[in-house]
Amino acid sequence: MVNEAGGPEVLRLRERPAPRPGPGEVLVDVRVAGVNFFDTAIRRQALAEVPGAEGAGVVAEAGEGVRGFAPGDRVAWLSINSHSSYVEQIVLPASSVVAVPDAIDDETAAAVLLQGLTARHFATVSHPVRPGDVALVHAAAGGVGMLLTQVVKARGGTVIGLVSRPEKAGLAADAGADHVLVSTGGAFVEPVLGLTGGSGAHVVFDGAGATTFAASLQVLRTHGTLVFYGPLIGDVPTIAMNDIPRSTRITYGVTEDYIRTPEELTARAAELYALVAKGELVVRIGGRYPLAEAAKAHADIESRTTTGKLLLIP
Repeated sequence: MVNEAGGPEVLRLRERPAPRPGPGEVLVDVRVAGVNFFDTAIRRQALAEVPGAEGAGVVAEAGEGVRGFAPGDRVAWLSINSHSSYVEQIVLPASSVVAVPDAIDDETAAAVLLQGLTARHFATVSHPVRPGDVALVHAAAGGVGMLLTQVVKARGGTVIGLVSRPEKAGLAADAGADHVLVSTGGAFVEPVLGLTGGSGAHVVFDGAGATTFAASLQVLRTHGTLVFYGPLIGDVPTIAMNDIPRSTRITYGVTEDYIRTPEELTARAAELYALVAKGELVVRIGGRYPLAEAAKAHADIESRTTTGKLLLIP
């Protein structure tokens, strides 16, 4: 739980009364909770008492009026607005829960849902990648970055992956990046322009905040797209409209806009799990932590030394 804004140390395990589901809700025994960098912003600003936007588990009880889910069913969920998944049991609206296929294990079900939907939203809607497109992917060894790389490659694009440390380069390459650059801040401009013959990238996927925003615009070709995300991760950049270069487009991708209804969530999650089951989308688990060590998970992800997806195991 988070009782005050601050560093990882403000995350503390607390006992609370066992929850009960109301009408239209399900009570779920949490087996896995996903950790996202966004969770650290929730903690730093004390925006929620319990962080965590996703997880996987087993239905323990279904409230009045719930159809389609019964005790014993394996499920996964998104609770983006309520941030409450760092728990042993959770009550959720049945509309935010999806069934987990038998072919998908609990860890994968939790690890791929939010970041996988995010990656597909960015590369199929925010900028529909076409064969031959060159995409610059920031944090290409991170959870979203590795999934984005795979989605871009599946759609026929070329990926230039940015990583912050040399030891992460192999992971970005394993995910399918055609070129991997080790870079911090805006140092990637000249190498990216060199790799693209001076033309620049068709699309840049940038969740790093204000520190890379201007440089990301510099490496876009005419009419290219900057897909910006994660404003709570760092400072929010500002720009005057007439300062946008080369008629480029800037979009802020919000995953909720990709899953506006329960039907869309169910359909898109099923598509995602089908890709995983067929081996067309591979999830890398970068670390597993007991629920009591959520503070360590936050400290690790904020250190920028982690790769892949971090999970909490209640």
